[in-house]
Amino acid sequence: MVCTGKFDLDGYLRRIGWEGESRADPGTLRGVHLAHLRGIPFENLDALRRVAPSLEIGDLVAKLVDGPRGGYCYEHNTLFAAALEALGFGVTRLAARVVVGADRVESRPRTHMALLVEVPGQPGPYLADVGFGAIGALLEPVPLVAGTEFEGAGRRHRLVTVEHPGPLELWVLQAYGEERGGVASDGPWQAQYAFTLEPFEHADFEVVNWHIGTNPRSPFTQRPYVQGVSAERHLLLHGRVLTETRADGAVSERELTDESEARRVLEAEFGIVVPDGTALYG
Repeated sequence: MVCTGKFDLDGYLRRIGWEGESRADPGTLRGVHLAHLRGIPFENLDALRRVAPSLEIGDLVAKLVDGPRGGYCYEHNTLFAAALEALGFGVTRLAARVVVGADRVESRPRTHMALLVEVPGQPGPYLADVGFGAIGALLEPVPLVAGTEFEGAGRRHRLVTVEHPGPLELWVLQAYGEERGGVASDGPWQAQYAFTLEPFEHADFEVVNWHIGTNPRSPFTQRPYVQGVSAERHLLLHGRVLTETRADGAVSERELTDESEARRVLEAEFGIVVPDGTALYG
């Protein structure tokens, strides 16, 4: 799906704080990707009200660009895809299986959205993803090349291909970190999600967005999950626990006392104003 209608690229770039070039080249792709992650938080507050957020571009701009809010993967990557297309990149939407801690790829449904980005004049595409709410997320896009380690903004990633029964090649994004085992893991390299290169359309993500945002068994309808990224730290609010991971690897956490404190933290630390009618803790 190519974004149709008017997209305010300048407003989007102001929101993420990007002051570099606005052209379709690898440097702009890396810079805008990182700026988006640092500029707009990941959050699931609509899903806490069992509301599937709109994926229409006008609504995403109103919420993530003009409003004091963030969003989850479908919102972030739909918005980012529109910005990339406005800049002149080619974008294919992909559906991925999150396999962090899983024993088998097939045990997880395709509930994550990622992007394959074509850069004019470059020999191959890049995997881009500004909507993976985890510390193993990409901060900068990586070329779609198997077996090569890439470092971006202090995080290390690689892509591998693994055997599976389907007809399409299966790619797995791995992040370098603490050894925990799981699918396609190799020592400290931890699998994050698996995907094929089959294109998915806006209608496909509307269906899975409704499921993730409204199903009472969805992890996003159970408790707050909010992430913010800066050059100095990764900050995560999961339920009542606020975890800070510094750039040097130091980790600290504390438990928030009540809803009032959580609302203050969301506004002060993440720049999020909790919408009326949202109960963070049931």
